[in-house]
Amino acid sequence: MDATQTPRTDRPLWSRLTAASPWPRRRIVGEVVLTLVLAGLAALVDVVDDGTGVRAGAVALGVAVLSLVRRSLPATVLLISSALGGAVAGATPLLIYASWSAGSRIMRPGRALAAYAAGFALNVALTTHDAADRESRLPLLMTAVLAAGSFLALVVVPGLASRYRAQRHALLDALRRHNAQLVREQAMVAGQARLLERQRIAQDMHDSLGHQLALIAVHTGALEVDPDLSDRQREGVGILREASRTAMRELREAVGILRDGVAAPAGQGTDPSDAEAPTARGAATVDGLVEASRAAGAAVELHRSGAVRPLAPAADHAAYRIAQEGLTNAHKHAPGAPISVALRYEPDSLVVEVANGPVPSGAPASPPAVSGGQGLAGLRERARLVGGMVHTAPTPDGGFRLAGVLPYSGGEARPHREGATSVAQDEDFRGQWEQDAAGDGGAVKDRSDPQREFAAIMSSKKKVALGCAVTAAVLIVGVVALGAWGLKALWDEVESGTISASTYKSAKIGDAEADVKAKLPGGSSLLTDGQDRQGPPLPEGAACRHYLDVDDDIVYRFCFRDGKLVAKATYKDEL
Repeated sequence: MDATQTPRTDRPLWSRLTAASPWPRRRIVGEVVLTLVLAGLAALVDVVDDGTGVRAGAVALGVAVLSLVRRSLPATVLLISSALGGAVAGATPLLIYASWSAGSRIMRPGRALAAYAAGFALNVALTTHDAADRESRLPLLMTAVLAAGSFLALVVVPGLASRYRAQRHALLDALRRHNAQLVREQAMVAGQARLLERQRIAQDMHDSLGHQLALIAVHTGALEVDPDLSDRQREGVGILREASRTAMRELREAVGILRDGVAAPAGQGTDPSDAEAPTARGAATVDGLVEASRAAGAAVELHRSGAVRPLAPAADHAAYRIAQEGLTNAHKHAPGAPISVALRYEPDSLVVEVANGPVPSGAPASPPAVSGGQGLAGLRERARLVGGMVHTAPTPDGGFRLAGVLPYSGGEARPHREGATSVAQDEDFRGQWEQDAAGDGGAVKDRSDPQREFAAIMSSKKKVALGCAVTAAVLIVGVVALGAWGLKALWDEVESGTISASTYKSAKIGDAEADVKAKLPGGSSLLTDGQDRQGPPLPEGAACRHYLDVDDDIVYRFCFRDGKLVAKATYKDEL
């Protein structure tokens, strides 16, 4: 066997156990600590209550085992814990935790109701039986009522809170899955609609602009061979024809991007020059723009400085577009003005600058330039997408300056600004579609977070805090109400079962029974239960009442017969 495949047996036992466990180590440590705490509390309370270490050890072991298996056997552990809690006071914390686990893990409502009902019956029955064996002063009915109230407050309420929490988490998970499915379907529908719209735009561009550019190319080609033209005119016509052919190639490239690889409709006409490959446009081809402008009669100077460095494709294309837009604007708005184009390779970025002087005086008036007003906005968006910027401003001599700063690398793949109308070469629709098709079945992905509002509304932390607050409020109200009822009952018992020494002395043998009873509290009391079994023997045929002096632990006895007080006695309370 290869040495690398030999199992490691020299690792500590704890590491080997935790490595094979589906629980994280923090969860294991928490369970161990919880088990030790529950077992220790049960053993401590049982030692104080019973006084034997053997029984306390057995109780601690049973509590530890039940604590460890309460998640895998929730109903069984709930029933055993309910019975154990009725007989052993130290098992109450275990019963609370068992109820919390059972509430979220017993799925069927009928089974949960049966488990809690059986646990309730076992707990109340065993608590009452234990009180009877201990000869408690409380009546069995009151003991049962107190046990039932404690079970409802300490067991049923945590179970309901845990079940609510588990159901809310399940509902949130279902809503998130449903919402994610809706978002995916919406993205697919939007992608299909976008594809159809892009195809329609491509068809319209090809049918309208393609036809017009083809006519320009044909007419300029025919005019170029006209013998009546001079060489200068023929050169200008050739420039126009080449410009129309270049525009046709760019239009075909844009249409191809919009089509996204979809075949053109059958029967659609093509130009023989369509077979030509599109010319790469970047900072290195700015010379061609300058030469074309010079051939058109413009005075254009090109200046390069710095060590030439490669740019990212999108930034290189943006540099070409900045120079092209600057020259186009200078030709349209300042015909005849000198133009300066500069490419400066700075240490961290490329600066593309196009500046023109003022229109020369005496120059022939030209028709108003046709402008869509979107050129500069598109340039700014292109530069922003590659991490650069574009600056435009008039010059002091009356001219105009356009400058762009483009980084050599980085800055690409930035998110589109909402409402942007232009895209860089690497951020066009084709790139988005290809990336999305590879990752999500051909659907166009929504770059925003469509679940942000849903997550904010259905925040787990907020809902958990709300559920815990409601549960805590219910527990507090229940405990306060139960405590208030218990205090009132205890006060009533104390008032009906105690008298002062002066009251005892004021009663004389032979006084009328009605007069003596008028000085004494009425009814029976749990405090005096069993007092007739101690003290002096009861008088023959007499009905006696017993009262306590809680300060001195003294019992006062009044015995009546034939409507008179026939005997009274005091003795030490030994119960």
